[in-house]
Amino acid sequence: MLKKFSALSNNKPSLFLLIAALIVCGVGAQATGILNTPSGGYLVCVNSSTKVVTHPGTSTCPKGSKRLVLGAQGEAGTDGLTGAAGLPGKDGTNGKDGNTIWNGVTDPISTLGVPGDMFINTVTKKLFGPKNVDGTWPAGVSMLGPKGDQGATGATGATGATGSAATSAPVATGSDCIGTKCTYKIGDLGPGGGIIFFVDYNNLYSGLDYLEAAPQGWGDGITVNSDAEETTGSATVDPLLRWCGDSYDRILNRWEDRAVGAGESNTTTALTTCESGAIKAARDYRGGSKTDWSLGSLGEVKLMYDNLLGLGGFIWGDYWSSSGGEDGDVWAKAFTFLEGYTLNGYKSGIRYVRPVRAF
Repeated sequence: MLKKFSALSNNKPSLFLLIAALIVCGVGAQATGILNTPSGGYLVCVNSSTKVVTHPGTSTCPKGSKRLVLGAQGEAGTDGLTGAAGLPGKDGTNGKDGNTIWNGVTDPISTLGVPGDMFINTVTKKLFGPKNVDGTWPAGVSMLGPKGDQGATGATGATGATGSAATSAPVATGSDCIGTKCTYKIGDLGPGGGIIFFVDYNNLYSGLDYLEAAPQGWGDGITVNSDAEETTGSATVDPLLRWCGDSYDRILNRWEDRAVGAGESNTTTALTTCESGAIKAARDYRGGSKTDWSLGSLGEVKLMYDNLLGLGGFIWGDYWSSSGGEDGDVWAKAFTFLEGYTLNGYKSGIRYVRPVRAF
């Protein structure tokens, strides 16, 4: 242990110099210069009473001594000011050009694009590429995936609004059609838009399977000869026409001219001399875009009366047939729908008309 240096201890600067010298020179076992503090400094202890300076081997001083640390690291100072920005760096070199994705409506040709490019055929939805280094294009690959499974059936839609009330027209048997060949029954809507009134179930008549009457309203607004007291039709009333206003030849008065199936040939024959009236109006009718309408023979008109049983909006009056009368050239056969019998009528007289077609 060091001797008392009472006089020296009263002069603190001198005391510190002494301690430093002792540590540097290694004087005394208690001043060997051991780093014994966490901060890396030298700890010395000064006895407050005896003024004896010691350098303990621990990091603490004895009770009653003052603790001095020599060479300890001080606290960090405040940060300095930010320096000025440096000069911009030199521009880098340009990167390598990327490849191109082409498209068209045909497959790519060898002169299109460079190696590495891609191509899309917008029609076939095939992808080609990358293009080969030899300038060729590889085979295209479809971009369309396989067809997916059929989806589940959707929910049933809401019931639609109730339609307007139907007219009394008969219903067509479209479900009985095979291709363009249909079968009909009496009262059905025919292909010409009229009403089927005869079916040749027993194949008795060559050249026809059915007879069809024009629908109610067929003559609505047709041109007539008002000077001859003819009247045009309406939506509910058939027109009143002369049989043939300018023909008085004794024609179509054979029995076969009254047969079922004779209406079309009768009309064609009468038209050679007849340019107006019932014959002409029946042939000019184009219901259902059909061109084979005619004025029915007496047998055909009678079948309309017998088979339709009130269907079709017929008037309770006399209807012209295309059959001639047997009592001279001024007569033609008519059929009364009021009482159901045949009669002779003057060709210049007016009676109701309803066209017929056979098919």
